[in-house]
Amino acid sequence: MKVMVAIDGSEESLYALKWALDLLLVGPKDNADDVATSTGTATLEAPHAGSHENVSMVTLIHVMQPFQNYVLPAAGSAELRKEQEEKAAAILARALEICKDKMIKAETLILRGDPKDMICEATEQRHADLLVVGSRGLGMVKRAFLGSVSSYCAHHAKCPVVIVKPPKESGKQ
Repeated sequence: MKVMVAIDGSEESLYALKWALDLLLVGPKDNADDVATSTGTATLEAPHAGSHENVSMVTLIHVMQPFQNYVLPAAGSAELRKEQEEKAAAILARALEICKDKMIKAETLILRGDPKDMICEATEQRHADLLVVGSRGLGMVKRAFLGSVSSYCAHHAKCPVVIVKPPKESGKQ
């Protein structure tokens, strides 16, 4: 199964990653080797049933917003672009560390553009079986003005989408 997780660096997106790793993907410590060995013939008939490679790989996607050149001078935009790329690398490094801790293989994908469109395009191009995104829990007014990446993906992605809500804090109602 090809699982893609959208990462923007927020706690909600990292929670969604942890959720996906814990509940959807089977790592080496979860008897994936036993399943692959004991059902060797079934693996040939149904590649997703017991293949260790298929159940323990995740693609982490991060989309950088493009700069508007009319706002920044050319010299300043190069510096900002480099800073943005470094920030994206740091965000994905944190996500990769979470995957490593859970013994799950992961690959990263950094794209530039509108996150809503780019995430949906990436799921289609990479033939993702599932997209996992975090929910920021914006209210109706903020969501109407800012838009919701998770809502857009749920309606436009060509694969099933899981929107992971953050856990409720014990002090809030």
